[in-house]
Amino acid sequence: MGVLVNTALAIIKLVAGVVGHTYALVADAVESTADIFSSLVVWGGIHIAALPADEDHPYGHGRAEALAGAVVSLMLLGAAIGIAVEAIREIRTPHHAPAPWTLIVLVCVIIVKEILSRKVFSIGAEVESVAVRADAQHHRSDAITSAAAFVGISVALIGGPGWETADDWAALLAACVIFYNGVRMLRPALDDLMDRVPSDDIVKAIGVAAMSVSDVQEIEKVKLRKVGLGYVVDLHVQAEAGMSLHDAHIVSGKVKGAIRTAIPSVEGVLIHMEPYEGPHPTPGDRFRASGAAPSV
Repeated sequence: MGVLVNTALAIIKLVAGVVGHTYALVADAVESTADIFSSLVVWGGIHIAALPADEDHPYGHGRAEALAGAVVSLMLLGAAIGIAVEAIREIRTPHHAPAPWTLIVLVCVIIVKEILSRKVFSIGAEVESVAVRADAQHHRSDAITSAAAFVGISVALIGGPGWETADDWAALLAACVIFYNGVRMLRPALDDLMDRVPSDDIVKAIGVAAMSVSDVQEIEKVKLRKVGLGYVVDLHVQAEAGMSLHDAHIVSGKVKGAIRTAIPSVEGVLIHMEPYEGPHPTPGDRFRASGAAPSV
């Protein structure tokens, strides 16, 4: 849906910008064109990330999702720089005042893009996808450039002769906003690529779930990383020292089941079983005192 909408909007805005003598709309068309490619990148990244693990990729293909998010963010930065350069060139070049009817085009664009942005962002938040959220931000940036163009064109029309460059200044301002959003969306993508620890709430939920298993005496070294749309967990579980290897294996299976039941987005759990060495303050205490696992 996003690809189809952006294709139609890019054509409409480009024609309206050229015929209506407003570079702000042309800049908007460039942004919509970038949105087309960003949506295709996200689409491809999600598709690759969903592929199952194979012999060459034993941990799956989840990194493709974060990589797609980083690419989309870089596209935002590139679009912002390109729009800024052209806006400065237009400011320095005398040209005709924008046509009044271009305001109608911009109002329609703002409404469509804001609706699309909210829909895509809600899906991105639901599946915890940095790539989809970055794509939603790309749609919102398009709405921002359209809103800035609307203000600029309105100023140019109201101000009359001498104010023809108002829409170009609006395009320059929109470029700054787009650049900021690009930087803001690039950071979480890089965090996922560099295995930054996700929110502490998820770590605590994993610890509480592990400690809920009856034979678990203590846990430590809980490590978590995001891979694609899911999480991979590593942790050490301490149980009774005299427990047989068979029983320890059963306990580890129970811990895995408890964690994946409490946090369905956890796709893999690696457990290292250890003998319990007696009561003493350990990192597991904070999980024991936390109560029921929060909904994640």
